[in-house]
Amino acid sequence: MHILFVTIHMKPEHREEYLAEMLLNAKGAREDEPGCLRFDVVQDANDANTIHLYEVYTDEAAFQAHTQAPHFLRMRETTGDWREGQSVHMGSNLAPSDEEWA
Repeated sequence: MHILFVTIHMKPEHREEYLAEMLLNAKGAREDEPGCLRFDVVQDANDANTIHLYEVYTDEAAFQAHTQAPHFLRMRETTGDWREGQSVHMGSNLAPSDEEWA
């Protein structure tokens, strides 16, 4: 498994536009990418301009395919300057095991 935890700080004046694009990207990943097992978009409880992503792919190749998908490329190009910053953490699965993952 290839897992990402991403925190994105949106510029307040672009919050709604950014969220709309991110939700389209997440939907595309879940529906059109067989290697994407999960793509959650989570609103931060303390900051309305911060979201967290939890993404699970079958492997690194599936994640790389995601970065070339039309919905990802559209979001990246459209939202380029709509965020104030982000942090990305990648990891591998411990529990449940890859075989138990559904």
